[in-house]
Amino acid sequence: MGFSSPNGSNGKRRYAAEINVTPLVDVMLVLLIIFMITAPMMTRGIKIDLPATTAKPLPQKTKPVTITIDKKGQIYLDSHAMDRAALKARLILLRKKDPKLRLLLKADRAVPYGIVAGLMAELKEAGIEELGLVTRPTEKKGGF
Repeated sequence: MGFSSPNGSNGKRRYAAEINVTPLVDVMLVLLIIFMITAPMMTRGIKIDLPATTAKPLPQKTKPVTITIDKKGQIYLDSHAMDRAALKARLILLRKKDPKLRLLLKADRAVPYGIVAGLMAELKEAGIEELGLVTRPTEKKGGF
């Protein structure tokens, strides 16, 4: 008694040329959900309340290095927390790479003036000649 295969190949098996894409779609949906949740967390900066001024922004050719002081007095170099000694050492290295290094200083308006002035003095000691202060524009309420 003999059995015949449905495709008529007399007992030889043929491989199916199909790919099951269901596991691939499941993995891709999980990855999509993970990236949708984590992407907003990766773009956050340091929350500070900048003082308001009427000064216009200066044009920039290259992206300057940013130093931020939050309201607790913590210092950040391009969103990396540092103490003053590490900051000074890092700035000396950056200045060796680029002698015309430009810095932007963002300080929360609640930070005492003495802390900002002290940091500016340390930047001067590190050889930083070009320093800009970042502010936010004021709302005009008539007048000038």
